This record gives sequence, structure tokens and C-alpha cells, in this order.
Amino acid sequence: MKTHLKFAQSHARSDTLLVFLPGAFLKPEEFEREGFISAVRERELAADALLVDADVSYYYDQTFIERLQHDVIQPQRALGYASIWLVGISIGGFGALIHELATPGTVDGIVALAPYLGRRPIGAEIHKAGGLRAWKAPEGPPPDEEVDRKLWPWLQQYASPRHAEHLPPLYLGFGLSDRFASNHHLLAEALPPGRVFTTEGGHDWPQWSQLWRKVLEVLPLPSLTQADAGRPPRGAATTLSERVWGPIKRPAAARSATPMAIAA
Repeated sequence: MKTHLKFAQSHARSDTLLVFLPGAFLKPEEFEREGFISAVRERELAADALLVDADVSYYYDQTFIERLQHDVIQPQRALGYASIWLVGISIGGFGALIHELATPGTVDGIVALAPYLGRRPIGAEIHKAGGLRAWKAPEGPPPDEEVDRKLWPWLQQYASPRHAEHLPPLYLGFGLSDRFASNHHLLAEALPPGRVFTTEGGHDWPQWSQLWRKVLEVLPLPSLTQADAGRPPRGAATTLSERVWGPIKRPAAARSATPMAIAA
């Protein structure tokens, strides 16, 4: 997966990284165009941003989880990031969730904006049962191997404080007229109220941008003031990777990202 890194501050790498996963017919740089990066900077948050070219073919050939883990998460951990959050839109939100399902404990938090959550018949089954808290996953072999058969039982754990404390915090945002809203409401009922955000409208950038700004108001990210208070003098090693391997050489120019993900 190709990536494009945006630093929160010019003189040092932050300890926190936001990994942005695009959705339907989107390009990674659209996160910047639509104000996602500027919203982080306006709040003076000490969080770098990594825009990921998560091509839809990775979902079709079922290599998305492996590529995200080996091409993105592991290399960024090696660079010294202590906290990594996945921020996904539409199928990117789905990707963030199934990555944690398959590789538990590898990220520190998830923001899912208008995520695709699987097929509508499964959602209808959960609705009929009275919601995600009351629903009981069918026993025995599943009728097919689609990942949503495993995703919903995993998401159900967020309804139990005992289980949720072992999962990365999950923040959900969606438009009330989104085409996936029926499934979003199912998940929202299992999350704490302070981690669910809604807005008028459907499945498009105006809603996602507004939701992102709402989520940022409560997301537990460090501020630049906090980061600077604990920063060594200029010239000293400033991150874990610099203390271990020496100063990081910045690229002369950021690498451009290429087209990507079709979302559901």
C-alpha cells in the first residue's frame, strides 16, 4: 500500500499517528482537500496523519488485512509511533473493523465514519431480535464465509463493558439519511452515547467532514502543548525511533498517492 505522511509539526515526529482509509471511489489526498488534516491542526493536536492508498482490489482478493498490517501498521510502529488510530470512511471503516477483528490489539483506537457493516439481511435479523444487545448469533456452521458473519458477533462485544474494556475504543459517525444508516443504528445502540455522532444528510463528504470535526472534539489525542512540555531540547533525539536508530531524515518532497478504494 502506498502512503502519504503528514507531520503535525515540522521539527519532530509525533508519538500518535492517525491512519486514514478511504472509501468509495476516493483518493487519499481527498482527506486533505476536505479538511480532515486541517481540522487536526486547528485543534493543535500532536497527531501525524498517514493517508493510505487502500485499493478496492485488496478487499476483493482478501489481502486488505495482511497489506494494512505489513505495509502500514508494522512499519509505522517500527518508526516509533506509540499510539496508532485507524480512521475509515465507508469501506475504509469496514476495513478498520475487520483488521482489528483479525489482528486484535494492533491499533489503539478506531473512528468509523459511515462504515459499511455487511449485508442488509444480517442487519434485519439483528433488528428482528431486538437489537445487537439481545441478538444471539446463530450456532453451527455459517451458511457462507462472508466476513460480516464474524464481524457482527465481534461488534456485539462493545455492548458489554466487561468485553469492551479489552477492545480499542470505537467512535462511530453517520448521516441519518445514509444508505447504511439502519446498520449504523444497530451498532450505535451498543456503544456509549459519547462515542456516537450523527448529522443530517447521507453518504458524502459534507457529512463525513462535519462528523470528523465532532469526533475530534472528544477524541483522546495529545495536544502539541502537552507534547512540547515533554520534548527534549532541539537537537536531542525526539522519538523512540530516533533514540534507537538516530535522527530521522525527512524526504525532500512528499510522495503523491495514487487512486484507490471503491467503497461499498
